Amino acid sequence: MPVVTLPDGSQRSFDAPLTVAQVAASIGAGLARAALAGKIDGTPVDTSYLIDRDVQLAIITDRDAEGVDIIRHSTAHLLAQAVKTLLPDAQVTIGPVVDNGFYYDFSYKRPFTPEDLAAIEKKMAELAKADTPLERQEVTRDEAVAYFKSIGEKYKAEIIESIPADQILSLYKQGEFTDLCRGPHVPSTGKLKVFKLMKVAGAYWRGDSKNEMLQRVYGTAWAKKEDLDQYLHMLEEAEKRDHRKIGKALDLFHMQDEAPGMIFWHPKGWSLWQSIEQYMRRVLTAHGYNEIRTPLMMDRVLWEKSGHWENYHDLMFTTESEKRDYAVKPMNCPGHIQVFNSDLRSYRDLPLRYAEFGSCHRNEPTGSLHGMMRVRGFTQDDAHIFCTPEQVQDESAAFIELLQKVYKAFGFEDIIVKLSTRPEKRVGTEEQWDRAEAALASALDAKNLAYELQPGEGAFYGPKIEFSLKDCLGRVWQCGTLQLDFNLPVRLGAEYVDEHSTRVHPVMLHRAVLGSMERFIGILIEHFAGAFPLWLAPTQMVVMNISEHQADYAQEVVAQLKIAGLRAEADLRNEKITRKIRDNSLLRLPYQLIVGDKEKEAGLVAVRSRTGEDLGQMTVAALIERLQTELNPA
Repeated sequence: MPVVTLPDGSQRSFDAPLTVAQVAASIGAGLARAALAGKIDGTPVDTSYLIDRDVQLAIITDRDAEGVDIIRHSTAHLLAQAVKTLLPDAQVTIGPVVDNGFYYDFSYKRPFTPEDLAAIEKKMAELAKADTPLERQEVTRDEAVAYFKSIGEKYKAEIIESIPADQILSLYKQGEFTDLCRGPHVPSTGKLKVFKLMKVAGAYWRGDSKNEMLQRVYGTAWAKKEDLDQYLHMLEEAEKRDHRKIGKALDLFHMQDEAPGMIFWHPKGWSLWQSIEQYMRRVLTAHGYNEIRTPLMMDRVLWEKSGHWENYHDLMFTTESEKRDYAVKPMNCPGHIQVFNSDLRSYRDLPLRYAEFGSCHRNEPTGSLHGMMRVRGFTQDDAHIFCTPEQVQDESAAFIELLQKVYKAFGFEDIIVKLSTRPEKRVGTEEQWDRAEAALASALDAKNLAYELQPGEGAFYGPKIEFSLKDCLGRVWQCGTLQLDFNLPVRLGAEYVDEHSTRVHPVMLHRAVLGSMERFIGILIEHFAGAFPLWLAPTQMVVMNISEHQADYAQEVVAQLKIAGLRAEADLRNEKITRKIRDNSLLRLPYQLIVGDKEKEAGLVAVRSRTGEDLGQMTVAALIERLQTELNPA
């Protein structure tokens, strides 16, 4: 007689073993129809799972995030079934869930075409409408290998052969198609009603460029059609906001094949960069940071001591001179420890906060590069805090305050926070980890920040906090980090003299707010669609004359604005004022100032906002005073 405890604490007793689906039916017909899977004692299971003992049970529906993931995973199998139905010679490999959707990799004799994609999606709809049940079967590894070899699926067999022989595996069958999967899956294909195939891309088998190039089909799946429509609308908006297109339209930067993954900054783009960097520099100074600069390239010996040469060598650019090996730095941490080590430190000197807009380079694979979002050459708003264990909580809280201030200044107030704790393999004592994790959690609590706990997801050298921001389209970007490190100060010999005159290793806090400057600027471009707030805009206003008679006055106005520290330009082209207004509107400038004979005679400017609002006539001094709030970020 199993007793089932439900999430609300209520219990139901049954006379005999029964499935998750039967429990759902006992609660109500609506829940029975909605059930996609269950969660037994915290573990997701199919609705066909047989309950023969006392358990805690939650029914998963499409209202749950886990339910949507199950829909997506099941739709990946539906995609594979459709491909095998239409193209029997295609071989299946893997099909995981990814953000907002799924993909499946196939081996086929030719690239898939848009016509293939349309036919596959149509077949998927037919298979979903058939409402075919999904059946789970458990087999040994060797049985699974033998089965997939017997039907000619060599890739699937190869995957399974890499699994330990003593493991029991699960296969899922839907109609004539069978796939390897841990599950759970929806009860039947009829649950898969809202999906769309998005694109085809190349992907090497097992991510190795020496292997065959496979066809990767990406798709998206949702619980409701309105969710899909909203997602497609978001993609459409994201396409319009693509930082590469806007960067070109606004003449901010460019990239070229002679420097893959590197950025050529144009004057307006560099103005945007400088506005951000100088703002960050003011914030850092106000929070007690000392700015430093460390070498771009250092001897291999140092990278071996830090552990980067062994674990990170493939992503490092290296060179040789006078029989010495050097590496271009992929990160700033070892250099900052050298500054710390340059003098004997006392506990009275701590905390020491070193900041650097450090230029780093990583040899990222060409296929992973993406505009400013994934580059080889980048600059981090990096800093490291050297402190005693007792100072960790206060330093963490101060950093969180700094980060909140910065994100608010850039217009981001929806922040997602995750705390990652000790992994199975780690350095440091249990006492150190206890104290470090408690300090980070207490710092978050002190700032009233809700956070998601990620047990076991910390680095081997310390726990960490990740800060992600949401842009105007609801996309999540992980930017800020606060990482405790017990390891690197030991490896590189960082020490201070404590109050007992004993030399001990400091705790090192790695922290960044924006992360990569390049990536953050890319995020800003897309978030604002190039219509930057006044304090960031490379060109803050343009002064346009109606006729040649006001050209000198327009230049005088620009000169006054520049003296006041504003980034202003004159548009003196021999064009109608309506044409000038239209052209400058495309550049998304915050303000347009128009001067005609009346304005010239009265010493005024007519002011238009970016939205087209007529703000009337005013003196330049009055305009400058009016803009002071916009010019000073919070």
